[in-house]
Amino acid sequence: MSIAAPTRSRVRLLTAAATVALAALSLTACNNGDGVRDEGASQQPSKSAPADGDSGKDTSAGSTTGDKTGTGTDTSTGSGNGTGAGATTKPKPQPASTGKNNPTAATSRVTCNGSTLKVTAQSVSRPVNHMLLTVTNTGSKRCDLYGYPAVRFGEAQSVPPVIDDSQPQAVVSLPPGQSAYAGVALSGGDDGGGSNGRTEKTLEVFFQGRNTNDGGPGAKAALPAKGVYIDDSLKVTYWQQSMSDALTW
Repeated sequence: MSIAAPTRSRVRLLTAAATVALAALSLTACNNGDGVRDEGASQQPSKSAPADGDSGKDTSAGSTTGDKTGTGTDTSTGSGNGTGAGATTKPKPQPASTGKNNPTAATSRVTCNGSTLKVTAQSVSRPVNHMLLTVTNTGSKRCDLYGYPAVRFGEAQSVPPVIDDSQPQAVVSLPPGQSAYAGVALSGGDDGGGSNGRTEKTLEVFFQGRNTNDGGPGAKAALPAKGVYIDDSLKVTYWQQSMSDALTW
């Protein structure tokens, strides 16, 4: 048997092993120690791809406007009058009334009394034995009539009572030239219900103030030449805004 063939085979195996070893050394020399091949100098990384739906380009101009035009200019005018003029027009404030030239202003109101009122008295057919007092504001200011008239027939020393049910809901207030009314029940009627009956020919009317019975000077009212008959049942109503209300009681 020849032994030369095995010897050549071993030589080939050894040669192949050496070649593999040299190749391994060559690869080791080209790696960076982490198993990554060193390709030479590093290059600039390429820009990453944009996310879905984003083109990668920033198109905003730096601000967002109210009309979303992307132009960066605020196109809103801020006008509150809807004209787009760019400025809000505020209503010009009205000057408060000082009452100097306004006769109905609160500061111009006074208490009604004989200095600013004309007073008249007239007999009426209905109700019977009644008389109607009318006062007219002859002044330049609105005046307020408080309570009821304090009437004085002849030389009477007392004031007749008021009919409580005739009290209005509010104080009667008279602008210049306007009138108010009060009814006067002169006597007890045809049945002679009253006592101390008499005929009087003079009448004076006094007025009440806001917080006191003294409302200022009174005023005289002319009576018929024959006078009027009164008795102790004499009563008056509160001042009323209308003639019909004054003659209800």
